[in-house]
Amino acid sequence: MLDRDLAILYGVRAIALRQQIKRNRERFPEDFMFKLTKEESENLVSQNVIPSLKSLGGYKPYAFTEQGVAMLSSVLRSRRAVLVNIQIMRTFAKLKEFLLTHSELTRRVDALEGRFGEQDEKIKAIFEAIKQLLQPSVVQVKPKIGFHVSRQ
Repeated sequence: MLDRDLAILYGVRAIALRQQIKRNRERFPEDFMFKLTKEESENLVSQNVIPSLKSLGGYKPYAFTEQGVAMLSSVLRSRRAVLVNIQIMRTFAKLKEFLLTHSELTRRVDALEGRFGEQDEKIKAIFEAIKQLLQPSVVQVKPKIGFHVSRQ
């Protein structure tokens, strides 16, 4: 999540949120929070309804991971910060649950596809055998056994 979005959720100004982060920088290692590069910020502006970098405050925004969002609740100590943090954590939990369910579903579909793929080959072989049985067989004319009288 971006710092500006979190600031809105927590009911604080984005600059105040960034100041708290700078004052407590040791609480936010790189796997909790990172600053977007210039290119990432420009892509964010071009791919979203954000009109310009100035609307981001004229700076490269911070992006927070789930752990970074959780750490914000220890830095921002208002009641609203606690309530918002609880909701965000629930949302992250639901997203994880969805992704795990989705990956399990994908795995099951792949397994079924593999099983049906094997069945398809077996079914094709059965149809080939049936087609061969339905083909008219070439009847060889066998000579008659016994005494033959020619009629001339």
